[in-house]
Amino acid sequence: MTAMLTAPPPDERRAPLHRTTVLRLGPEGAELCDDHVVEEVPVALTYNGIVHAVMLATPEHLDEFALGFSLSEGILASADELYDVTVADGCDGMEVRMDIPLDRFMALKKGSRRSLTGRSGCGLCGLDSLQAVTRVTGSVAEGTTLPVSAVAKALGRFGDLQRLHRITGAVHAVAWVDATGDILALREDVGRHNALDKLIGWLVASGVDRSAGFVLTSSRASYELVQKSAAVGIGALVAISAPTGMAVRMAESTGLTLAGFARGNRLVVYSHEKRWRQDI
Repeated sequence: MTAMLTAPPPDERRAPLHRTTVLRLGPEGAELCDDHVVEEVPVALTYNGIVHAVMLATPEHLDEFALGFSLSEGILASADELYDVTVADGCDGMEVRMDIPLDRFMALKKGSRRSLTGRSGCGLCGLDSLQAVTRVTGSVAEGTTLPVSAVAKALGRFGDLQRLHRITGAVHAVAWVDATGDILALREDVGRHNALDKLIGWLVASGVDRSAGFVLTSSRASYELVQKSAAVGIGALVAISAPTGMAVRMAESTGLTLAGFARGNRLVVYSHEKRWRQDI
């Protein structure tokens, strides 16, 4: 028997946080108190009236999520192909309704389908073809040389800007960092791939040069993060944790500079290492 997903009431579906009462246990005793947990809502991505994917996501920045997902998954080639996007309450969650060109819609119908519920921690759930997992949809042009000090500077602000994580401790974060180490935008979500799609939506809509900075992620550098980054021309990805073998191979083949174990002025670079310079 398949378990039913229970969505929050309509008036709470667009709130990223849910207030609840918890019992705190410790050496000093037991205490009932108010707390917050991050919200996780089924989000249906609909193209020209047809549901293509249902992802579990944090209901925040869903317009950016729609654009970023469409570009990083190769559904659209540019932001101007997204004619309209509307976020609405659905029967059991949220619905993001998008209007796209007819030729893109027909190609989407013929290609891989993801009209299944994807877990919040999975960026590939619902695909009906193994070939879709190994697709390479982009390559990265050689970009600005980046100093390791930019990573150290960004890490100093990274935690402070993670509002949802600070309150709940249950979300991933990705940030866009320029070559000087300034964080220009940060997005959070229960799924790391969702957070990246939201950031990609912001990057494209803002017209930021995606070869002149890097993405900083609070998670490991998984394959789908590299794939999505390369698909939209992001030149470098830096993770707090380690990458996977598949992620390293994808980074090598697309030209993306992949680094992990970011700790202050320390960094482990796994691909295209000439893009980083030690300036400290």
